[in-house]
Amino acid sequence: MDIYKESVKYHQKLGGKLSINSKVPLKTMKELSLVYTPGVAEVCRIIHKDPARAYELTMKKDTIAIVTDGSAVLGLGNIGPEAALPVMEGKAMIFKEFAGINAVPICLNTQNAFEIINIVKNIAPGFAGINLEDIAAPRCFEIEGSLQDIGIPVFHDDQHGTAIVLLAALINAAKLAGKELGELKVVINGAGAAGTAIAELLLCVGQEKDVCQPVKQLLVCDSKGIISHSRKDIATDFSKKKLARLTNRKNVKGLLSDAIKEADVFIGVSVGNVVTQEMIKSMGEKPIVFAMANPTPEIDPKDAEKAGAFIIGTGRSDYPNQVNNALVFPGVFKGALGAKAPQITREMKVAAAYALAQSVDKLSRDKVLPNILDKNYVENIVSAVKK
Repeated sequence: MDIYKESVKYHQKLGGKLSINSKVPLKTMKELSLVYTPGVAEVCRIIHKDPARAYELTMKKDTIAIVTDGSAVLGLGNIGPEAALPVMEGKAMIFKEFAGINAVPICLNTQNAFEIINIVKNIAPGFAGINLEDIAAPRCFEIEGSLQDIGIPVFHDDQHGTAIVLLAALINAAKLAGKELGELKVVINGAGAAGTAIAELLLCVGQEKDVCQPVKQLLVCDSKGIISHSRKDIATDFSKKKLARLTNRKNVKGLLSDAIKEADVFIGVSVGNVVTQEMIKSMGEKPIVFAMANPTPEIDPKDAEKAGAFIIGTGRSDYPNQVNNALVFPGVFKGALGAKAPQITREMKVAAAYALAQSVDKLSRDKVLPNILDKNYVENIVSAVKK
């Protein structure tokens, strides 16, 4: 049985991966009077006078919402809120298992940015943070940006979680290849949420250069080729116009096959099977290939290896070097909640990336990131983010 059929059977057996459990057995009337009426009334009065005490007296302190509209789920696309729920349940499990954070899936039956922003603002009082998930670009940029002032961390994991784990993997891969980040030519295929966030992080946008080393050259491609000022079709796409301003300083034109020539690093956050062995062979010395499209990578790792790739990573758990944001979001949120930070800043993201990179013991071409199940790296990220 293949993994997909086995997963369906497993989900059918479980009937959903989450449940809510009480901390109190409720076996006596005294217990009932303490947790509910009449005793709970005094707790309500205290919080009414000082809403901040909800962190002390309720589940708010370690509970977040995972909010999605189901418009960009895995590599499956716009499959809607119900179909997104299994992924949200899985993410909630990872939050709990790796960071002790309670996470509640909120799957919205709207893809209107204004409505989503309004909903999140109105549910925020019950949560310590909001993890935005699987919301398509460019809508995700507007939504996340509009929610940065609500007093609790709002973090679009597909953007920043992916960017952080990619930076960590690249730090270690470059070290193994004997290259400095500042020397690298990098090509990103995919100009959506993840591709944009990766580009900004690798170029140190909005960050001090003494804590972040920008790559030398960066090209971003979409399905039509290299994003550049010359592309008339991006005139009304504010996110791609922004990428054109940030990247491609020499205004290079062409397709992905043109961009990848002599590149040190390929980063795929797009769709499967768009990179050929010939493209890998055209890259520079000791090419680094992170083909992270899920479930089908941009190039099969075996084909990339045959073509001469020095280090290969994917988003999958059944290949070495899983470059997956699950390595990041538990520790980032635990650190931010522990510090009671109102936002997750760019400095926190860079700190998380370096903490993750430094958590690898016995660095090798098949191990540029920790095994996700090791868990020790989580507390390293937590400490770095809190600091």
